[in-house]
Amino acid sequence: MSRAYLDWNATAPLRPEARDAMIAAMDVLGNPSSVHAEGRAAKAIVERARAQVAEATGAGEADIVFTSGATEAASLALAGRDLAGAAIEHDCVAAWTDGAVPVDEAGRVTVAEPERSALQAANSETGVLQDLPEGLAFTDAVQAVGKVPFAFSWSGAEMAAISAHKFGGPKGAGALILRRGLDVAAQLRGGGQEMGRRAGTENVVAIAGMGAAAAAAQADLDAGRWEAVAELRNILESALRDAAPDLILVGEGAARLPNTTCIAVPGWRGETQVMQMDLAGFAISAGSACSSGKVKESRVLRAMGLDADAASSAIRISLGPTTMRAEVDGFVAAWARQHAKFRARAA
Repeated sequence: MSRAYLDWNATAPLRPEARDAMIAAMDVLGNPSSVHAEGRAAKAIVERARAQVAEATGAGEADIVFTSGATEAASLALAGRDLAGAAIEHDCVAAWTDGAVPVDEAGRVTVAEPERSALQAANSETGVLQDLPEGLAFTDAVQAVGKVPFAFSWSGAEMAAISAHKFGGPKGAGALILRRGLDVAAQLRGGGQEMGRRAGTENVVAIAGMGAAAAAAQADLDAGRWEAVAELRNILESALRDAAPDLILVGEGAARLPNTTCIAVPGWRGETQVMQMDLAGFAISAGSACSSGKVKESRVLRAMGLDADAASSAIRISLGPTTMRAEVDGFVAAWARQHAKFRARAA
């Protein structure tokens, strides 16, 4: 069998619709800030994409600020603000929040002061979904958009960050969504692009791909394709439990993304499993993170109450609409073989 890509939460494959839109945009000459015909043609591409993203996220077109990705969007939203947040937040949000909001064992967070808090819509490691309170200052909606129903208009949040490559667009494109009437201080200054909120010539090609991907992702969601993904994820988890009754299924007591499985086998390092599965032809991720060559246990899992051994032994398998049953079965078989070897060595 050829390689199987089971790491959709890291980045989704580029959608054909996005590729086609990007190729077409490459042939458009003008700068979108120019007023001549060529410039207007480029501007039209940006505004079409803005409309597509707005429709897919339940926002107004004027509320979409294109950025280089969710990290920049989070920085634009959070710089200079004093917000509370939980330890499960992505690094780009954790860098701006205090990490003091408690997390329960299922990965759920209860926010006491929404107006001065940030809370993600879905966790990238565990897939755990959060109930966003009305008046929430900011939400990281990166993993939710395109996988579960999400509309900014009813999310309760004042601001949200999204990233194109999580729903089949290109890497290096994202957006900050703002509640109507709310504004932010530009962090990149020097021009009036993006309604004065983000200076710099728009990346027309990437934005075109983002818009097309957003429209296609919403069509998939409306067609129920992620319900089929959830069924396949459940098959995966049942088979993994049969193969290894000792595993920990992280977040199983909470609502989760339809595609995400996070498991831990204490003592069997996550990065070891990732390498073993890579050699077997399967792309997955470790729950633990690497920084400057030093392996650390997942702070997300530690916040959920797992000990250091379990938190450093986690892996994440994330599926998508094109994942095949044969790929899941192949992964389970390969992982089970390595698990048996691990148990034999530990005996």
